[in-house]
Amino acid sequence: MRFNRRRRSSLNFGRTRKKFNVERFKDNLTWAIQIAAVIFMAYVCVSCFGVRTNVVGQAMSETLNNGDQVLINKFIYLVSSPKSGDVIVFLPNGNEKSHYYVRRVIGVPGDKIQIKDGAVYVNGELYNEKIEVAAMEEAGIAEEEMKLGDNEYFVLGDNRNNSEDSRYANIGNIKDEYIIGQAWYRLASESGDGFIH
Repeated sequence: MRFNRRRRSSLNFGRTRKKFNVERFKDNLTWAIQIAAVIFMAYVCVSCFGVRTNVVGQAMSETLNNGDQVLINKFIYLVSSPKSGDVIVFLPNGNEKSHYYVRRVIGVPGDKIQIKDGAVYVNGELYNEKIEVAAMEEAGIAEEEMKLGDNEYFVLGDNRNNSEDSRYANIGNIKDEYIIGQAWYRLASESGDGFIH
């Protein structure tokens, strides 16, 4: 008899199960979703706005100098197209083994470009330079008027007489698929930091 009583007391089938706490589950789920959203937004911000590259050479001086680090906005050209005056980062001819080039957009798809008497003409009009530049000694392939294709951009370095750019056949017009993004911010350097214009 004693044995049966002990056995019955140790096997307590009448115990109440713990209730599932719906409120706590909702709180934990909300917290997990918020953390996932923050991680996702951080990833998007870093991958779209935090990619950086070094400027190689003096093609963009005085705007940018050799060794300057710039942040690339990779998102902007997913929702809009490069426009005249933008400073873009691209791979010449899509060459994955090349370093990134940084140059200023002068002509956009459909524009007619010509360099004569050391100056750039876009659609027959003297290009309105936003920066001070020297007269170009070399017109290169733009000596004769050229029309840009539907997905082509004509770029020049700000240091016009020390720049490898669209005037030369090995670079040529830049296809939009070779554009990495817009150079939008210069990090601390000898030139100082700030937004790129």
